[in-house]
Amino acid sequence: MLRTMFAFALFLAGAFAARAETSDAGGAPAPADPCTRQSFEGAAYIVCDVDPAKADLRLFWKDAGGKPYRRFSGVADTVSSEGHRLLFAMNAGMYREDFTPMGLYVEDGRELIPANTEAPPKVSGPVPNFYKTPNGIFFLDEAGPHIIPTEDFLKQERKVRLATQSGPMLVIAGKINPIFIPGSSDRTRRNGVGLSADGTLRFVISEGDVNFHDFASFFRDELKCPDALFLDGGNGTGLYNPALGRNDTSWHGGYGPILGLVGEKQG
Repeated sequence: MLRTMFAFALFLAGAFAARAETSDAGGAPAPADPCTRQSFEGAAYIVCDVDPAKADLRLFWKDAGGKPYRRFSGVADTVSSEGHRLLFAMNAGMYREDFTPMGLYVEDGRELIPANTEAPPKVSGPVPNFYKTPNGIFFLDEAGPHIIPTEDFLKQERKVRLATQSGPMLVIAGKINPIFIPGSSDRTRRNGVGLSADGTLRFVISEGDVNFHDFASFFRDELKCPDALFLDGGNGTGLYNPALGRNDTSWHGGYGPILGLVGEKQG
């Protein structure tokens, strides 16, 4: 009898603990975390899924004082001051030494940096990633999310809510960018964004070094994204996700543009 009562008490304790773990401080159910760890062909990734029709996805660059956030913690503090919670954040593209976005940057419907159509700089060695073709733009408008080559974006005027420009495109209309070399030794940490056929946005960061071809293959073959854009690599990549214990910092002294998923207002 005592053994039965003890077992029942343990069951109740476990049930209450599980309930506590799935609730926030106010007792409301905590939102499901958007980020999960996945692996593909021996490489490890973190994938953060976003339904743009329901989610509050935002771009961040400068704080209220006009200074670049540079760190995810600054964005999280701003979001928290508004009564929300930052669910995850990721660097949103390449940037200059003063943390200014390299290309098109539209935040909350305002174009703060125009599209970059400059020719690649004349340098010895490989062409910088931003200038590898085709360059691309990820944007949200009234019709939803899009990832298309910059050349196509500029062919017509668009009413855009948010946009960031980077390069190169990883996957274009279901085909891996032909400039990528299978088995290339150009391996580093990379992050990017893909758009799946059902409209889900897939934000991805590799946990180790991968080449462009392998990274693009993960988007196309595993995540089923017919279109995907490279955001940055090496020391310029980073992820903020409390559920996975991630609050990365950039070895470049900070990040430029930052994409963040904002949770519902907390009671």
